[in-house]
Amino acid sequence: MTSKTPLTYKESGVDIDAGEKLVERIKPAVARTTRPEVLGGLGGFGGLFKLPLDRYKHPILVAGVDGVGTKLKLAIEHDAHDQIGIDLVAMSVNDVIVQGAEPLFFLDYYVSQRLDVDIATRVIEGIARGCELSGAALLGGETAEHPGMHSKEEYDLAGFCVGIVEADRLLDGSSISAGDSVIGIASSGPHSNGFSLIRSVLAQSPLGADTLVNGQPVIDQLLTPTRIYSKSILHLLERIEVKGLAHITGGGLTENIPRVLPSGLGARLKRSAWPIPEIFKWIESMGVETKEMLRTFNCGIGMIVIVKPQVAENALSILKSCGEDAWIVGDIVKDKNHRAQII
Repeated sequence: MTSKTPLTYKESGVDIDAGEKLVERIKPAVARTTRPEVLGGLGGFGGLFKLPLDRYKHPILVAGVDGVGTKLKLAIEHDAHDQIGIDLVAMSVNDVIVQGAEPLFFLDYYVSQRLDVDIATRVIEGIARGCELSGAALLGGETAEHPGMHSKEEYDLAGFCVGIVEADRLLDGSSISAGDSVIGIASSGPHSNGFSLIRSVLAQSPLGADTLVNGQPVIDQLLTPTRIYSKSILHLLERIEVKGLAHITGGGLTENIPRVLPSGLGARLKRSAWPIPEIFKWIESMGVETKEMLRTFNCGIGMIVIVKPQVAENALSILKSCGEDAWIVGDIVKDKNHRAQII
């Protein structure tokens, strides 16, 4: 039987007015990320960006897309909405800079069952902060309500970044050779990887999220935003020859380093060469084997830099001047099995 009451989109679960209110709320945060190449304002059907072709002879665009995985579930449960947006930007930006590219712009996708303007504002302001840290403009995004697709409190995030690099400065790892030095740059914690395992560890811990590790609540350390390396790496690339970069993301140290190595080469890292943060020691103490740790987590190293041994100390000095903690953690060796070994 047909209802006599007129049906509306809002009654069905989608509030267009809330979406418009959100756009007005986030405009100041988005404005702080703008670059000279951005054309138009927020709210168009597509974001406009004029490529800085005056600075490039043979430009190549580099794109990356990602989410934040089940770290988002912990962020929602523990009211860390302000921080998770930084993770979202970091995961794509850190992939793009591995090719030697400068991040140009970022777009996000935020979806929930019913839009909570206050929470969405906090999330997107975090995304804007991540864009500021990376140098990318927050060019636009999409906010959607999907009634019946999520629980009332949940939302999901995705985003992508586009960067640019001169063709003859594209990093593809082809110049890497045996004897090169491997530098590790410190992570800020687990970043946004391995959280399905982390949540299992938390479930087995008697105090759960209230567990203290090194005198601090474990949940605060787990939810620390992913470190964004773009400005430090670009600064480094301007000053020395970098042969290769590897973002230590899903797959940990053992899976990600071989991705940038030519066939017939491997990496040999000394586990004693860098300090393992207490948060990883705690995870391992909860029953995660060392091999599983190394192929799941970054274990304190968020980015790998491969250089000639003659410039390794200079590279360390440059990175430290950018505020990074970094160490020479190993070297490149001949290896027909194409492995990253941690000894």
